[in-house]
Amino acid sequence: MTVPTTEDTAGDRTGAGAYRVLVLNSGSSSVKYQLLDMSDRTRLAVGLVERIGEETSRLVHTPLLGGGAETRERTGRIADHEEALRAAAEELAADGLGLDSPRLAAIGHRVVHGGLRFTEPVVIDEAVLEEIERLVPVAPLHNPANITGIRTAQALRPDLPQVAVFDTAFHTTMPEYAARYAIDTETADAHRIRRYGFHGTSHAYVSRKAAKLLGRTPEEVNVIVLHLGNGASASAVAGGRCVETSMGLTPLEGLVMGTRSGDVDPAVTFHLMRVAGMSADEIDALLNKRSGLVGLCGDNDMREIRRRVDAGDERAALAFDIYVHRLKKYIGAYSAVLGRVDAVVFTAGVGENSAPVREAAVAGLEELGLAVDADLNNVRSGEPRLISPGYARVAVAVVPTDEELEIAVQTFALVGPDGGGDGQDGGGGGRPDGAVGEVHN
Repeated sequence: MTVPTTEDTAGDRTGAGAYRVLVLNSGSSSVKYQLLDMSDRTRLAVGLVERIGEETSRLVHTPLLGGGAETRERTGRIADHEEALRAAAEELAADGLGLDSPRLAAIGHRVVHGGLRFTEPVVIDEAVLEEIERLVPVAPLHNPANITGIRTAQALRPDLPQVAVFDTAFHTTMPEYAARYAIDTETADAHRIRRYGFHGTSHAYVSRKAAKLLGRTPEEVNVIVLHLGNGASASAVAGGRCVETSMGLTPLEGLVMGTRSGDVDPAVTFHLMRVAGMSADEIDALLNKRSGLVGLCGDNDMREIRRRVDAGDERAALAFDIYVHRLKKYIGAYSAVLGRVDAVVFTAGVGENSAPVREAAVAGLEELGLAVDADLNNVRSGEPRLISPGYARVAVAVVPTDEELEIAVQTFALVGPDGGGDGQDGGGGGRPDGAVGEVHN
């Protein structure tokens, strides 16, 4: 296979050596990518290929060299992930950043489910791929797409290290009493049924940045992280280690999400089978795609829901109240799990941008030491910041997540020429306007 070529002189900050990492996030019908220069942790380009396999596929690419961000867009059918990655390679080559570049050190892949075997990033070989494939039954929507992205990238650059960074890895430090469900042990073990947790790269990155914001090391602080996007999850992080998280065997458990129900009585499934005659697949689709905010009020965009709430829409108001009520329950529960909480941290699309959600989630929790300063809460910024008043016993913070940088840091630390450092400082700055954000489970 031929990869688009380039002279590859643009953006070379190091003069020699391979210091770039391409981060790929392959979904079932999309590929998000970012190219980062790990010598200073800056982005060279970002892009998205969406609606793969449809007639109206779309590629959006933003080069970031020289401080500019002039987005290019093209539409037309992109048949599969191989064609999508080739199209992305062509866009990168047009900027002097082709995949054949000697500056490219590795490709880092987001892999949603790593089970218990993968507690750290790994260089991908056939044995690793086989294990990721064995986990498909517990991640049927995500791992197959991740595998497709990996195999496509391997075909394009078979000589280059490919690294898997797992959403579940950060949560493997949970104690057994937090990770196990109270069901028959033999059945659970035979079918790998336990709480795995997801959004781990985000929780790892944000908990470290929160510690830095407090002027302390991760080992010194206990933090509750609320990753609130279309997919949403909470984690309790004690001394830099996850001890509890809201998502479970799959990303369905826990908080109310854009289209997912979150916590629900398992007997609802049996009830729908017996009374409504629904199949397992129909119930799966209901709970994952037609529940959560969209099921409650028809919208899963928090901005639109808040607009409707402000206009007096009772259905939207109830959906908002249910969403916030679940958040409060988890803040309270994780405060009990941790014993001492130094910060509650909001991140991801809703967490970073919705002041009403942050205010409502903390309201009434003064006895837990939590409060929000209205003026600080209403400030819009891409920087980590405190939004609690000075007298609050527990800090409340907003920390923009950066899953792509976290994946790049972990990838480069594993295969970079000099090692990529421990990732303690993240860095790299926020996304420019038009840059592609994160994909939520």
